Amino acid sequence: MSDKAGNSRQQPQREQNPMSRPGAVMGRGPGAGPGHGMGVPVEKAKNFKGSLRRLADYLKPYAGAILFVFLLAILSTIFSISGPKILGSAITILFEGASAIARGVPSAAIDYSRIGTILGILLGLYLASAGFSYATQLVMASIAQKTVYSLRKAIDKKLSRLPLRFFDGRTHGEILSRVTNDVDLIATSLQQSLVQIVTSTVTLLGSVIMMFTISWQLSLVALATLPFYILATSFVTKRSQGYYKSQQKLLGELNGHVEEMYSGHPVVKAFGYESESVQRFEQVNKKLYNVAWKAQFISGIIMPVMNFINNVGYVLIAAIGGFMAARRLITLGDIQAFIQYARQFTQPIIQTANIANVLQSTVAASERVFELLDETEELPDAKPDDKTLASFNEACGDVAFETISFGYTKDRALMEALSLSAPCGETIAIVGPTGAGKTTLVNLLMRFYELDDGAITVGGVNIRAIPRGVLRRAFGMVLQDTWLFNGTIRDNIAYGREGATEDEIVAAAVAAHADHFIRVLPDGYDTVLNEEASNLSQGQRQLLTIARAFLADPRVLILDEATSSVDTRTEMVVRKAMERLMQGRTSFVIAHRLSTIRDAHTILVMNEGSIVEKGNHDSLLAANGFYADLYRSQFLGVEEGVGVPA
Repeated sequence: MSDKAGNSRQQPQREQNPMSRPGAVMGRGPGAGPGHGMGVPVEKAKNFKGSLRRLADYLKPYAGAILFVFLLAILSTIFSISGPKILGSAITILFEGASAIARGVPSAAIDYSRIGTILGILLGLYLASAGFSYATQLVMASIAQKTVYSLRKAIDKKLSRLPLRFFDGRTHGEILSRVTNDVDLIATSLQQSLVQIVTSTVTLLGSVIMMFTISWQLSLVALATLPFYILATSFVTKRSQGYYKSQQKLLGELNGHVEEMYSGHPVVKAFGYESESVQRFEQVNKKLYNVAWKAQFISGIIMPVMNFINNVGYVLIAAIGGFMAARRLITLGDIQAFIQYARQFTQPIIQTANIANVLQSTVAASERVFELLDETEELPDAKPDDKTLASFNEACGDVAFETISFGYTKDRALMEALSLSAPCGETIAIVGPTGAGKTTLVNLLMRFYELDDGAITVGGVNIRAIPRGVLRRAFGMVLQDTWLFNGTIRDNIAYGREGATEDEIVAAAVAAHADHFIRVLPDGYDTVLNEEASNLSQGQRQLLTIARAFLADPRVLILDEATSSVDTRTEMVVRKAMERLMQGRTSFVIAHRLSTIRDAHTILVMNEGSIVEKGNHDSLLAANGFYADLYRSQFLGVEEGVGVPA
């Protein structure tokens, strides 16, 4: 909306979501959210236990399936862990047989049949492990998607019940980030991290148990390296997190600068700001480079350090194992199996550190989603009786504001005891300086905000007694910022009324003086508008919104600076379309161009939330007050006191 009453509020008003407003014709707002990815700094939850508990509540319906997943994961890991020891027995048979043959032992031979049996068992184990692993991922993916499906449904319902106050202090990108990125992060974590926790735990415990069944002496050697793994992981993680946080902050700053310079490129060129823009980019880019390479360098140390510790452990195990094998305290196959277990033993330690970070981020994302779900909702819709509903639906559209009071904050009132009436079929123009409260009146009329005191009636019925959807279908809005979605022209016009026929759509376009330019387009009504509808001119976009309002056929029409962004010639066409649209309807016209409202039945002059003058164009000029000053400053450009021509 063009007027935001901005100087009377602590937070800037943003345009509300049109999809939540049946019957309204309004403007669009951009929104995009940043994504999550590898290397993103760990965001810690403010209430870790509480958020984790609430997330667990969403998983309760799938408790049986989750236990089944854990069982599958355990079986998959057990079968995988059993492999090295069984393979070690085959190696032992092969080695002992070959050694006996080499020593010339009579009747010495390699028992290939036994080796084949062992390899067959081993193949079966690995196939079973792979099958259980696949089933684990399949079932867990289903659980994760069902959980986030429930979350998305809850969020969607919540957003439709939130008041406009909620959207005032938040960017579209922030809200979308919670709905998309945070929920996606939860889904990914549920699908992967829960299974990894189980498999890592079982792998760690299973590897240790299997190592002790082979040799307790070598097991102690392997466990002696454990503190070094933990220290290395902790050291690297703590230092890399700080750099990752700085990296993400600077990346956001750099993206913001690029987006700002790109979207405002004509202004940058016009004011010769290119060199300063490039210099600013280089400053931020250099800082990002310095932080990013340090983050990557330090995080990249983890694997070389782990491999070094692993290799040290490998050398110790090989040396001690070779000594024990020479004394026939252990077989060669067992040494080979032990080395495999020792290498498996280190992987869960690294995975556990990653899982801990992912879990923190997941709970933090859950907390952001739950904060959205806990927001204060709109007052519940009234449930009117049939008589009240019939009285509202049959009313011709007379509107009355009865001593209303309202403030965007509790401690600062914008309007106090304001009253006005708009008889059926009359045009009420609302003028005044920016921040006077013009659009606020419209917001109150549409129940985007609730009154602090007083009442607004339509056809004698208090709007609080009518469900919001029913109320808003009685209104049509044409705003300065046209809202058109990616789709055909036909679909955009049909947005005004569900189930509209082709003839009705064309009739609305004809009434709005839009039919001619539509038919000149290569695909006519099937022309597809791009995301910003930039393949049409501003005036053409405005005519489509007027056609949409024609199709909606509202009883009350709201025009908010509908011609302020078009040229004079296009304005004449748009004004003709609007005049036809306003015939027989109660209309509220918000305008800064006073030439557009000279023929209004009543002109309300607002300043600082109050109606300071009221009358028609001629009477207000004759009063030589606030309106006359506005008129002179706009049309004559002279000092106050100079006469105004008739």
